[in-house]
Amino acid sequence: MLSEFRDKPAGKLRITAGEHSAITLLHPVLAKLLPDNPDLNIEIIVDYGLTDIVAEGFDAGVRLGQQVAKDMIAMRIGPDMRMAVVGSPAYFARYPRPVIPSDLMVHNCITLRMPTYGGLFLWEFEKDGQELKVRVEGQLVFNNIAMRLEAALQGLGLAYMPEDLVQAHVAQGRLIRVLEDWCEPFSGYHLYYPSRRQSSPAFTLLREALRYLG
Repeated sequence: MLSEFRDKPAGKLRITAGEHSAITLLHPVLAKLLPDNPDLNIEIIVDYGLTDIVAEGFDAGVRLGQQVAKDMIAMRIGPDMRMAVVGSPAYFARYPRPVIPSDLMVHNCITLRMPTYGGLFLWEFEKDGQELKVRVEGQLVFNNIAMRLEAALQGLGLAYMPEDLVQAHVAQGRLIRVLEDWCEPFSGYHLYYPSRRQSSPAFTLLREALRYLG
């Protein structure tokens, strides 16, 4: 009986993740996993900072591939990603569409404050092997996805968003995408954890449920 109890997924797992990965990857998996595992408890802490999961007592973290520390085990849980620069038709009725990233310097951009960098997030672009980081400015600064997207929809500026979050709005004409040829794919999200971590049945269950098979 004791052996059976030890092998049953149970207990609490703490995971740190960015807002986008928490919404698009973790939440759908947990919605399927938790009803069949009533003794499993998951705590998700949304954090844009590059949290030290060992020092902060997390079981694992979710970050983009290039952000994972080299001493961690990393497992891909999502496909490659692309970013998108978008604005509303009302915004582009007042301002010309940018053709190259440097054109953004004269636009009203909706920016993101990143605690890890101690400042505003630089918009990153790449084309034909050329990489550019643009320090944009604007009237609005947020630290979450929903408010940036809503501000773009309201015509308050240009937003730099994960492609999957704006595709439906672009398809329906509520947003217009620009600089698409400067937005190359990059490594997607990974689950990472210390190499010395003991794999409990609960952690193994969650890890395998998140594994990307694409």
